[in-house]
Amino acid sequence: MQFTRDERVLLIGLHPQSIDYSKLPGLDADIMTARVEAGNAALRKAGFDVVSCLLDGSPDDAETQLRKQAATERFNLVMIGAGIRAIPDYTLLFERIVNVLTEVAPGIRFCFNTSPETTINALERWISP
Repeated sequence: MQFTRDERVLLIGLHPQSIDYSKLPGLDADIMTARVEAGNAALRKAGFDVVSCLLDGSPDDAETQLRKQAATERFNLVMIGAGIRAIPDYTLLFERIVNVLTEVAPGIRFCFNTSPETTINALERWISP
């Protein structure tokens, strides 16, 4: 099943201030913030109705935030950023996100990017024109 661009998409990523950049040479919070903001601007310019949800890395905090978000808005598609999925330190966070979202938003679809710059491609795999 594909969705149209007018459906709301939840973008989940780590807050740039929460990332341990010692494991990511060449990156820092300022660079990551600029990349995320540019990626989100590109999504909106391309016509996507997106809501950004930046997490601090705590699975408990993420669960609370996602339950609150799901209680006020409906999403059919969620994009979980590579920082959460690709860094082993965040495996429990990733697991919690998936389980909470499948509980509170039955039928939600997941897509995944490799960087803020590839989010449009990830969404387009599930969004029909």
